[in-house]
Amino acid sequence: MERLDGATPSPRERLDAAFDVALSQVKELPDPLERAKAAHALVGRVQEYGTEFQVVRNEGMNETLRVGQLNSTQLAAELGISKGRVSQLAKGAPPERLFLGSGRVIVALAEKLEDGKLQDGRDKPVKGPVIATEDVQTYERLRELAEEVGLEIAFERIPLGGNVRLNRNNLVVICGPRLSPLIEQILESDPHLRFGKDDAGWHLVDRGTGRVYRSPMDHGENGDIAYFGRLPRPDGQGTFLYIAGIHARGSGGVIHWLNNELANVHRELKAKRFSTLISSRFDPETLEIVDSERITPFYRPEGA
Repeated sequence: MERLDGATPSPRERLDAAFDVALSQVKELPDPLERAKAAHALVGRVQEYGTEFQVVRNEGMNETLRVGQLNSTQLAAELGISKGRVSQLAKGAPPERLFLGSGRVIVALAEKLEDGKLQDGRDKPVKGPVIATEDVQTYERLRELAEEVGLEIAFERIPLGGNVRLNRNNLVVICGPRLSPLIEQILESDPHLRFGKDDAGWHLVDRGTGRVYRSPMDHGENGDIAYFGRLPRPDGQGTFLYIAGIHARGSGGVIHWLNNELANVHRELKAKRFSTLISSRFDPETLEIVDSERITPFYRPEGA
């Protein structure tokens, strides 16, 4: 949409315009059943977005008060609500939850092909597509973290071939580039970090320094290195969180690190694009992550 005065439309104006178009299109549907079904679907979507906007509003109120930009009375006047309502809303979930998502979070886990290997303690070999045990453990740790900050979370499978639907909100993808050509292509948009493969195996490369990071697991040690970032969606309308270790065990190191750093990371990055590398070590008996650290800066794309 364009404004008559040539100014850039505000988010509120763009949203109003989008709703007006959608409502007009639904009203014009000639078939009453199709009109009812379309309106019903839109009501559900509006309610979902309403919940997400409430979370963003409450986080913004919390931060405004925390940094001292306004006091409760001034903020109430700006929003057109009572001071008591400000106190009620600002006591919501911790603001750092927004780093993970503002609504129901979906974690997409990649399937891989197993041929007659034991899986998940079963006494019979599993043949066909499975999710790596390490990725399931990583999801469980992420679920615990998400629920701790008040988010609902669920997982879905990325089928063989790596075709995952990326154009949606509140998405976390745990999938190595070797399992998804789509993810591999999107990773190419990162000017700072990338996966590589040579005769010695998969590794990570810092494009700026030229440094190559290889997994300690490839040398018999109990550790791995993982890529962690917020990548652009193919439709250009948002981003998704992406986690992938050189080996599957490394993804758990990212969650271990986030457990200690989520609030700090949110304060620094919010929902901006970034990429970094996380190194971790695990217990060889329990396979649980015992230590993790960030080993590169938070790299940011130019202009982001």
